[in-house]
Amino acid sequence: MDTEQSEETHCSHVSTPEGNDLKRGALKRTPSSQFKRVHSNFKSPLQVTESAKVSPAEEVAELQRRREQLDTEIAQLEADGCRVEELEHHIDMLHEYNDIKDIGQSLLGRIATVRGATTRDLYSHFGLELDD
Repeated sequence: MDTEQSEETHCSHVSTPEGNDLKRGALKRTPSSQFKRVHSNFKSPLQVTESAKVSPAEEVAELQRRREQLDTEIAQLEADGCRVEELEHHIDMLHEYNDIKDIGQSLLGRIATVRGATTRDLYSHFGLELDD
């Protein structure tokens, strides 16, 4: 019983508005407001209107048109001499470049912190372009 009494005494000293609501037994999730919109139901911004709904057959037809368009673009790129393997190699190289650049940016930030300078100052100190 002593623990129950000490818990009650501890809670009775709460001076926050939430604490006062707890004493009265009223829990509110939204603030009191004269505006009805505060207390209205949630409406998702991604709701689809009736006019925007498309039948499955129309959706399939649109996807087939899109596939044909992409096939045409692929054929054009292959005619221009591009190969899938070459593209994958370039993508891998871009990922590696971005990883190295991120590490470099991190190091520049750490050096700037230690020196008490800005990264902009370090760019000019190390002969780097700000656009890099």
